[in-house]
Amino acid sequence: MTGNHITLTVGRRRDPVTVPIDDVDHVRLAAAFQAGDERALAEAYARWSSLVYTIAVRSLGDPGEAEDVTQTVFIAAWRGRDNYNPERARLPAWIVGITRHTVADTHEARSRRRRIEQAVAGELRTTSVDDSVDVADRVMFAEELQRLPPVPQRVMQLAFYADLTHAQIAAMLDLPLGTVKSHIRRSLGRLRARLEAEDDTY
Repeated sequence: MTGNHITLTVGRRRDPVTVPIDDVDHVRLAAAFQAGDERALAEAYARWSSLVYTIAVRSLGDPGEAEDVTQTVFIAAWRGRDNYNPERARLPAWIVGITRHTVADTHEARSRRRRIEQAVAGELRTTSVDDSVDVADRVMFAEELQRLPPVPQRVMQLAFYADLTHAQIAAMLDLPLGTVKSHIRRSLGRLRARLEAEDDTY
């Protein structure tokens, strides 16, 4: 240690780096995080999860989605810690970068869900010019519902046949609102995959 600086060995090259004493704690945490120390993950979450959540909720406007993003970000950071280079960015800046990518992905996924919901709702509420195609689509949708576990199946039935809102479904089934949204999101994903598979056969 000299003056207000200390020399540490960090990064992939393991070269000595002289840093201000104020930064020593960040350097220590970054090195431990990169090395796979689970205590460092817990410490990073304690320090910056509120920052990640704030960025997400301001962009998405949905506390539930912001919580999902926060969890996703730290899981992604932990799994991708080998790609983290402390010589290029401080750990919180790197985590914020992951946050922005995850938020963008969430916006894209939200747009896809809305398009699918509108398309499925439109198919269920309008009469197709080709009755045979309309019947086939309805049969396929009904078959896909039958493949779902009981709770997601009931959620989808209430959403698309009873025209209930997410909040109404949550109240009726005594489920958290986030759980209802998750069931619908996953079920629509399965339906989309089935639709895409059917399209590929023609």
